[in-house]
Amino acid sequence: MVLSTEQKARQKNMSQVIPYRTLGRTGEQVSIVGVGGYHLGVPENPAVAVAIVRAAIDSGINFMDCSWDYNDGESERRLGRALRDGYRKRAFLMTKFDGRTRKAAAAQLDESLRRLQVDCLDLWQLHEVIRFDDIDRTFAPGGALEAMVKARDAGKVRYLGFTGHKDPSIHLRMLEQDFPWDTVQMPVNALDAHYRSFAREVLPVLEARNIGVIGMKPFCGGTLFETQTVSAIEALHYAMHLPTDVVVTGMQSLDELMQAIEAAATFRPLSDEKVKTILERTAPKARDGRFEHYKTEQTHDSTVTNPEWLDAA
Repeated sequence: MVLSTEQKARQKNMSQVIPYRTLGRTGEQVSIVGVGGYHLGVPENPAVAVAIVRAAIDSGINFMDCSWDYNDGESERRLGRALRDGYRKRAFLMTKFDGRTRKAAAAQLDESLRRLQVDCLDLWQLHEVIRFDDIDRTFAPGGALEAMVKARDAGKVRYLGFTGHKDPSIHLRMLEQDFPWDTVQMPVNALDAHYRSFAREVLPVLEARNIGVIGMKPFCGGTLFETQTVSAIEALHYAMHLPTDVVVTGMQSLDELMQAIEAAATFRPLSDEKVKTILERTAPKARDGRFEHYKTEQTHDSTVTNPEWLDAA
């Protein structure tokens, strides 16, 4: 699968203007928008995913998101194929894991490395810290943190982080632990400001500690558009306007990739008036969280489908 003539023209016009930001204190330069890994496993034809990743990298997007549990490993396998032929060295590669024990985490890392066909990840993140007991298990003797530190010391991963989408208070508790996280991934979108807001509660802490900020769910898993309040480009620009280092968005087609490239290439910091307008539009639909299912339901909880890995000894 290849880009159409029109897509190639759009890509050429915008590929030199993708902004980059520094990922926290790592010093790594990452594109303002990143490729969401879950959606790479969705197209029926794996060649679509390969084309998306390679066209993204050719356009200047270097941040690749994935997870051990996405689509039973198919997302990682497709991303691994896409990163052949020299593309790996042009990408900042991140994947996540579910295990809360040292043994489970180590096993999932080895499996991810095989699927991705690499011997080192740029960033490895503990996936879905969405329960308070996830924190206790991670930091307990024999917990996942031991595997993370060992993997970094062994050169299998370069940086360590965690993700979550349920409640900012869980993120804050995680950040209270005595560990120098390199990155944190969380929902950042135009609805978030009104309900259990990660942007209001967690972002200031990350800024103060110079921890890399990976924004996700700029479209709220698609439900943002049900509110009929903002366009896709507005939604991406809003997430980019916040102090995020990269905004990860799902791409299941080359057209969706072109939309992300356009948003990145045309981004300019929003005026106070524009931000106020977006928040005024979204507030009536967002105050109870009904369009942010990942905060209020288990719809987006990947770890729920693999509960055995949470406690695997």
